Amino acid sequence: QVQVVESGGGLVQPGGSLRLSCAASGSISAIYAMNWYRQAPGSQRELVAGINSVDSTNYADSVKGRFTISRDNAKNTVYLQMNSLKPEDTAVYLCNIGAFYRQSGLRSGYYWGQGTQVTVSE
Repeated sequence: QVQVVESGGGLVQPGGSLRLSCAASGSISAIYAMNWYRQAPGSQRELVAGINSVDSTNYADSVKGRFTISRDNAKNTVYLQMNSLKPEDTAVYLCNIGAFYRQSGLRSGYYWGQGTQVTVSE
C-alpha cells in the first residue's frame, strides 16, 4: 500500500515560518492528489491546502497569501511553506495522499500520515 510520513512541525513565535514535509512511499504508481489538513483541539479537521497532478493548487481562505504548497514528484513529497504564522494556526497538521499503487493489480486510495504538531506561541 502507501505509507505517509510528515515532518517539520515545532514551536515558533507569531510571525515566524515553518516548512512541513510529507513523503509518500510504497508501491506507488502515480500520485494524483496531495493535501494538507489541520486539526486543533476541539475543532473539526479542515483542509488547509491541496495540489493535484497538474500542479493546480487550492487554499483555505485563512491561509491564502501566507502558506504555499508545492510538490517534488521525483521524491513523492509535498511541502507546506508557512509564513507569517499566527497563534490560530496552532494545530496538528496532517498529510493526505491520493495515489495509484500496485497490489495484485492497480489500486487506488487516500492515505493519511500520523500528523505533526505546529504550535505558534510567544
